[in-house]
Amino acid sequence: MTKLTNSLNSWGTEQFKQVLKQEIEALGNDVLPLNQATCQGGLADDSNISALINSVTENDTRILIKVGIFFNEIIAGCNCGDDPASENTYCELLVSINKNSAEACFSLQS
Repeated sequence: MTKLTNSLNSWGTEQFKQVLKQEIEALGNDVLPLNQATCQGGLADDSNISALINSVTENDTRILIKVGIFFNEIIAGCNCGDDPASENTYCELLVSINKNSAEACFSLQS
């Protein structure tokens, strides 16, 4: 499970959103469910992810963050020699950080 330790350590400070943004942008497809958010049957390119913190709430045990993710979807060309195309794509994720362990869960929002 992925831990967002720096984000948890900065919780309650002015730096929280910036630290969270940096940690999320450093993650890849192995953690973020970006391939499920593609629109044209392509694959998510995780080399240029940009995160936007939309909202932050908390309960007794978790920090809940709605995050907008901008990334590129790579769409394969046809069999006639076309090069793959790249399309800008956006999705929203719910990030849930456990306040005790820093373990984070990521789910695609519809």
